[in-house]
Amino acid sequence: MIRLFFKFLALLCLAGAVIAAVVDSSRSVAVSAVTLKSFGEVWGDFAPQSLGAVQAFGAAHLGAATWSAVTNFVLAMPAVAILMVLAVMFYAIGFKRSNRYGRFAAK
Repeated sequence: MIRLFFKFLALLCLAGAVIAAVVDSSRSVAVSAVTLKSFGEVWGDFAPQSLGAVQAFGAAHLGAATWSAVTNFVLAMPAVAILMVLAVMFYAIGFKRSNRYGRFAAK
């Protein structure tokens, strides 16, 4: 059940990455220059309250300087890259490894 949940999260992140790639590519074609929307902009567009809550929580628990360094790096990255990394991470968590010794080996 947990594996299914993580695979579903991976699917959602992958779908978000594809949507972000299509939006970025159409915007880039329209402007005739490469334009990528950052993860912070996308998160701020869809859920500004949660972005503020996560920033307040992180600053309170990690310290303002450490949290600022982390968020400046992560929130400035393109949304496509962050969502793809999350999709791969969630898929790897939900992946079931096959038995090393074969199908008929004793467990």
